Amino acid sequence: MPNHPRVVIVGGGLAGCECAQALSRYDIPVTILEQKPQSYSPAHRNANLAELVCSNSLRSADPTAAVGVLKSEMAELGSAVIDAAMETRVPAGKALAVDRDAFAAAMTRRIETAPGVSLERRHIPSLDDEVLQRALDEGGAVVIAAGPLASEPLSESIAAALGAEHLYFYDAIAPIVTADSLDMNICFRASRYGADEGETEGGDYLNCPMNEAEYDRFVEALLAGETVPCREFEKEIHFEGCMPVEALAERGRLTLAYGSFKPVGLVDPRTGERPFAVIQLRAENREGGSYNLVGCQTKLTYPEQKRIFRLVPGLENAEFERMGSVHRNTFVDSPRVLSQQGDLIARPGVYLAGQITGVEGYVESAAHGLWVGHSLGARLSALGEAAEPPETSVLGALLGHLHREAKHFQPSNGNFGLTPALNRKAPKRMRKEIYANRAREDFAAWLETAAGVLRLPE
Repeated sequence: MPNHPRVVIVGGGLAGCECAQALSRYDIPVTILEQKPQSYSPAHRNANLAELVCSNSLRSADPTAAVGVLKSEMAELGSAVIDAAMETRVPAGKALAVDRDAFAAAMTRRIETAPGVSLERRHIPSLDDEVLQRALDEGGAVVIAAGPLASEPLSESIAAALGAEHLYFYDAIAPIVTADSLDMNICFRASRYGADEGETEGGDYLNCPMNEAEYDRFVEALLAGETVPCREFEKEIHFEGCMPVEALAERGRLTLAYGSFKPVGLVDPRTGERPFAVIQLRAENREGGSYNLVGCQTKLTYPEQKRIFRLVPGLENAEFERMGSVHRNTFVDSPRVLSQQGDLIARPGVYLAGQITGVEGYVESAAHGLWVGHSLGARLSALGEAAEPPETSVLGALLGHLHREAKHFQPSNGNFGLTPALNRKAPKRMRKEIYANRAREDFAAWLETAAGVLRLPE
């Protein structure tokens, strides 16, 4: 093996394993530091690597679904996770689901037999740990792939390096709906007190107006709705800035009407009057293909979210691109703390991989770790700087999300809403297929140009 500098990876989850396997292709010596079985997070039970905690599903295998396209892109890059998932697949209709124990065992075998990869079972409590510092001093790199349940000491160390305002411990997510599913005969564009300079004509927000009866019906449904119970490792701790909408409704009938649903400065063009309450929708991407329901972070079950939010005028036929949730999820403000190459601006040579960066989901976490491994491997082996995949691909769009500054950065899964608009009319039933075909074509073209830098499967 060539005398390349060592990479130390903290965490043997999906992202860490993918990163190690990719680096192995470049003959880069790798050490994975995994705290199990010496220490377990409250969610983990299995000593094997790549343990799937919440579900055994890697979601849709539909080739026209964004996550299905992402899986095919990962396979093209030599994904160990996709390979192991196909090996341990269980029947699940159109989804790719696995036998969890068999999958973790298969991933562990891959790491234990990967050329140049060693596995050490130890907990790393700090970015200043001597093992990490030694790798950096010798010209290597460190990859933090500790996942959303990174240990408290390590999370505190990252917070100290970045500044506490750039590390979040609770993730409050509101639902996202597709723009073309909104009833624009009801929704109207306006910002409270008028549009500011630089805003979209009319304002940057869409507004769903409610009269008093409609508001009361919505609040009653929130209060009666079924919520997801906290798991053992998700303490019921909420900050004022990320209170579930149903918890706010419990404080009193008019709490929402006087809070995030306040109608002041807004006039419903249908009536010429101020509504009793409004739910504002904020564009989720530059193209305005999807919208976030402002102030609607929630612990309602997914079926209840669809039922209850469709009671709101203008959202009767809403299609949900992402459901809301409130959960423990350590992640950083990636656009502000990561360089274009993926290492911490405050700690050059220390890279982040997987869910801690703000990618959401098993597949997305693995995909990000895979990309970090390839780009870092090409750089350390002097093959060159690997250009990121195009933003029309799902992987490229996901990476673009981590670079794009936002006032309130939030994790995202891979979805076509992150990709550039089609810029042409297309029947609604054909749109996913068109996005998927464009992604595949552009990713294939990119692979041809990247082949001289990346070590891809034969």
